[in-house]
Amino acid sequence: MTSRKERLTVTVDPALIAAGNEAVAEGRAESLSAWVNAALAERAAKERALAALAEAVAAYEEQFGEISAHELAEQARADRESAVVVRGTARSKKRRARSRKK
Repeated sequence: MTSRKERLTVTVDPALIAAGNEAVAEGRAESLSAWVNAALAERAAKERALAALAEAVAAYEEQFGEISAHELAEQARADRESAVVVRGTARSKKRRARSRKK
């Protein structure tokens, strides 16, 4: 981002202002303006990434045809089957096992 900033007047939900002020108070942001600026930068990056993804899907579908609901469901199923589920630590697993025995 450029070092030259522009003043902007916006209307923001009170809860978001409180969250920004909390970030400043806890030292996670230099100022409320810096916190808002970072949030806007993150949103802009997310939208650029989504646009790039949409372009990639469109290019794929142009070459190979439209991705069907069936293909999406099959891929979701394959992803679930190959996923590694990690929950808690070995210690918490032992505690849960002991509490089930009681």
